[in-house]
Amino acid sequence: MSGTLDFRAFGKNDIRGIYGEDVTEELFYYAGRGYVKYIAERLNDGVEDRDKTDVKDIWVSICMDVRTHSPSLAASLIKGVTSTGANVLDLGIAPTPLGYYSEFAQIPDNVIVKGRVNGALIVTASHNPSEYNGLKMTFDRASLTEEQIKKVKEFSMAEVNARETANRHGIVRKYNIIEQYCENIINKFASVGKGIKVVTDCGNATAGLVAPQLYRDLGCDVVELFTEPDGTFPNHHPNPSDEKTLDALKKKVVEEKADIGIAFDGDSDRIGVVDSQGRSMTGDKLLLIYAEDICVPLVKRGEKPAVVSEVKCSQVLYDTINAMGGNAIMTKTGHGYIKAKMKEENAILAGEMSGHTFFKDRYYGFDDAIYAGCRIIEIIAKQKLNNPEFKIEDMLKPFDGVCTSKEVRFRCPNEFKKTVLDDMKKAVQENPDLFGTKIKDIITLDGMRIILEDGFAMIRQSNTEPVFTLRFEAKSEENCRHYEKTMVDLLDKTVKNYC
Repeated sequence: MSGTLDFRAFGKNDIRGIYGEDVTEELFYYAGRGYVKYIAERLNDGVEDRDKTDVKDIWVSICMDVRTHSPSLAASLIKGVTSTGANVLDLGIAPTPLGYYSEFAQIPDNVIVKGRVNGALIVTASHNPSEYNGLKMTFDRASLTEEQIKKVKEFSMAEVNARETANRHGIVRKYNIIEQYCENIINKFASVGKGIKVVTDCGNATAGLVAPQLYRDLGCDVVELFTEPDGTFPNHHPNPSDEKTLDALKKKVVEEKADIGIAFDGDSDRIGVVDSQGRSMTGDKLLLIYAEDICVPLVKRGEKPAVVSEVKCSQVLYDTINAMGGNAIMTKTGHGYIKAKMKEENAILAGEMSGHTFFKDRYYGFDDAIYAGCRIIEIIAKQKLNNPEFKIEDMLKPFDGVCTSKEVRFRCPNEFKKTVLDDMKKAVQENPDLFGTKIKDIITLDGMRIILEDGFAMIRQSNTEPVFTLRFEAKSEENCRHYEKTMVDLLDKTVKNYC
């Protein structure tokens, strides 16, 4: 093994990069070793010597997406974990949420002694193009934070030159968790989907192993698109945030007169929803539907449920949740940040523009697009009991009269993004009349969200790609376009100073 291994793929929320360049089998071997060292330290922090956890008692679940290079990366990761003496529950190809679920599941005693795993490692690059791969990490039923990932990186780098302990080989047990997961979901929802017609687009990714049949088991009439797993993604890339990937789903929903269309990203932790007229919903619109369903009954009982979302979401989302009696909380974009804020605020629900949705209500608090699909099916079913003509789009009236741009992506090399953003902040602060209307506030918890009299202009750095993402909102299409042009022109001018 090399002593000059490149660790630049370690990011804020996970490990992510191009396979064969940033992400390699060698990197995953040492990441596996570093991860075990990290969780062993956490398990034994402040524990008396007689009660310390021996590494041979640590169990780590490992699963992977369908990318063509995921099996070799997973094999190297397993080798790294077991080389420390820790053990692996090998889940094979499975959606990322099932990796998360493995920490909550009661695994049979004949598979794992004591019945539960200490953490999960998930080989996936989520929505990134097929040449990418990566690794998501959890411990003690929570995704690792940015600081915790830095610690794993430090341990992994140290392992490159560390002397490996001889004759330490952990156990590897294969386990099909899909059956247990589906049984758990069916117990929660029974036949809730009876009379609901759903079109699923699994994008030839991991959701195809679970979602279509599960929704049938809930009573739905299911029409399938691109169910067969295929890591070359022959029909379209599995990324429901990209509008063009939903074309086939939109068409099929209208053709089939379906109640809803549900699309999944590459590892099934992000959902995309198409309404009965074949129109896609942004993540903030979907989150508002979930929030109304969950929060209204709680508010009637005198509670003030917290709902967490991120800086790219519509102001309509925050204002409407607060108006219904909830507590809408804004935080940084990224599943790690969302989960951490959700825990900190004891929130019952959270979500991102990208379709990550986190339910603490009747669930475990992690992002699971398959489960999110069950909840939207349940909402439609409940509403149809009172109104057989109900359509899911009926719940989006708060967004009437508001114009929101699509997400704008502006490329910028990673090494310049921070400096460019700092220059942008300075330019806006020095020019309060830049947008032709009063700037009411500037929120800088993640990039810059400029609150204007009738909307906002937002820019932030992508955590996973060399791009800025921008979004705009106003009460008229003219103003929305104006805010977008103003910000993009300023960004273009700023980036050209460095590139």
